[in-house]
Amino acid sequence: MSKALTATEFNFPGQKSVYHGKVRDVYNINDEKLVMVATDRISAFDVVLPKGIPYKGQMLNQIAAKFLDATTDICPNWKLATPDPMVTVGVMCQGFPVEMIVRGYLCGSAWRAYKSGVREICGVKLPEGMRENEKFPTPIITPTTKAEMGLHDEDISKEEILKQGLATPEEYETLEKYTLALFERGTQIAAERGLILVDTKYEFGKHNGTIYLMDEIHTPDSSRYFYAEGYQERFEKGEAQKQLSKEFVREWLMDNGFQGKEGQQVPEMTDEIVNSISERYMELFESITGEKFVKADVDSIAERIEKNVTEYLK
Repeated sequence: MSKALTATEFNFPGQKSVYHGKVRDVYNINDEKLVMVATDRISAFDVVLPKGIPYKGQMLNQIAAKFLDATTDICPNWKLATPDPMVTVGVMCQGFPVEMIVRGYLCGSAWRAYKSGVREICGVKLPEGMRENEKFPTPIITPTTKAEMGLHDEDISKEEILKQGLATPEEYETLEKYTLALFERGTQIAAERGLILVDTKYEFGKHNGTIYLMDEIHTPDSSRYFYAEGYQERFEKGEAQKQLSKEFVREWLMDNGFQGKEGQQVPEMTDEIVNSISERYMELFESITGEKFVKADVDSIAERIEKNVTEYLK
């Protein structure tokens, strides 16, 4: 059984605090830099599953780093360096308390709402007569609030964001502009790989008065991809699309009676299940980046990270 990093307790030079998220652990260095460790934890239905997925953190970190580098001409981003395969060090930003979700196709939670009769999501009116996985005439932005740990993110409209003062009109205009431009770039890169970028989310923050793109971007944890080949045929037949996202993890959980509801038990994660999820993530990595995945040494992951990050910070 491969090794996975599921918890971190580092003490880096200049460290002031640490935030343990669902999947990432973020270390504050002198209120100037953030050291973001992508662990091998995996979450679904807002629940962190009991076992880590070998190499998942490395894969997500490297995909995000690649896309951050590929979009610097669109907007500034927080990344300074990736001193370790599982770590990105970046500029500390004051985050906007909203996630900018952009959808090119009607699927997932938006489809479930549409199917139940909803025709407006986050203040965006949806055309009548749409079908599951149908492409929107133009991509739509459906923001959510950023919830505290253990709570669900809630849909929110542009009007509500402005009314609550979560962003000024000028800031929101910039967030919208960046979101659509990033999505267009992600769509182009995906198309070169034979993929369709279906929907994704972006997080932004401010540093010295400038808006920066933060966090991860275009990873299978924050995005949904379809395979382009056969999309139209499957759509016309009303068949499920072949997806590249962690939806397969959610499906495995649902098949085993778990949707994160009270009283439900997470099904047993056997070594076989854990390894199959790891292999699926490798397939995602190679499909999305077009590069072969090179496994990092996992003999003592925490020691490796500590050494690499400490050397960088010095």
